[in-house]
Amino acid sequence: MLVVSNPRATATSARQRDVLVHALAANTKLEIEETANRGHAAALACRAMRDGVDVVVALGGDGTVNEVVNGLLTDGIHDGVPALGVVPGGSTNVFARALGLPNDPVEATSVLIDAMQTRRERRISLGRADDRWFVFAAGLGLDAAVVEGVEGHRRRGRTSTHGLYLRTAVRTFFGQERRKPAIQLELPDGRIVPDLHLAIVTNCTPWTFLGNRPMAPTPRASFDEGLDVYVRTRLGLPSVLWGSLRMARGTTKANEFGARSEHDLSEFMLRTSRPMPFQVDGDALGDRQEVHFAGVLNALRVLV
Repeated sequence: MLVVSNPRATATSARQRDVLVHALAANTKLEIEETANRGHAAALACRAMRDGVDVVVALGGDGTVNEVVNGLLTDGIHDGVPALGVVPGGSTNVFARALGLPNDPVEATSVLIDAMQTRRERRISLGRADDRWFVFAAGLGLDAAVVEGVEGHRRRGRTSTHGLYLRTAVRTFFGQERRKPAIQLELPDGRIVPDLHLAIVTNCTPWTFLGNRPMAPTPRASFDEGLDVYVRTRLGLPSVLWGSLRMARGTTKANEFGARSEHDLSEFMLRTSRPMPFQVDGDALGDRQEVHFAGVLNALRVLV
């Protein structure tokens, strides 16, 4: 087993990580590597895959998980790809919680050890945005602009918290151009949905958490199916508040006030009339004007 540990993970201390790694080492031959910079986790996971390691564990937040998965699948989907284990150490840990894993890293480590001993795993679908894999969500427009704003605060030394995300979301919403929608959704059957303000793409539910409250714009999304996409045709305050309430209740419908969604898609395109922020799994990737999305079934083995 290789454990890829993010020393900057917000929800675990160095001592906690040492204890968790010690517990894992009692059950298997183990190597641990700490990430030093962006992209390092992907490089470590790629090396492990090519060296024939059986399991790679991401000990960190969703960003660490995303990098590890992209490293594991550097050479595509094949029988030599190691199984993925997850010990959540970030502020939100959407992927781990969507899998049904405990949000507490100690409890999650216990589940991981039991899964290794009993060989308990499941195959999950993943999303692909151009050449980047994602494990739970991607976004174009307002959603990505919020992620970009939070990353800016973190570079200036702020800690990533739910409060920081909420404050950034409010400031970004009121600072956005809401009169000229710029996104167009192109579906596989040729249908085109124009004049959109934002797009959220998911391969599971929920999309994120607000504290302990799951937010589900695509409540039918599943690790066993293709991609779902949620788009907004209106960005007025009443419609956004209504949509947020529906997300919090898990009652979002396919077509409703200012929004619509599509379920279980194999692929589709998002195009924009101007460059717009883009993110995958909470990692801002700059501005894009065109992104091709694909849902890939049975893409990865995960210990659960």
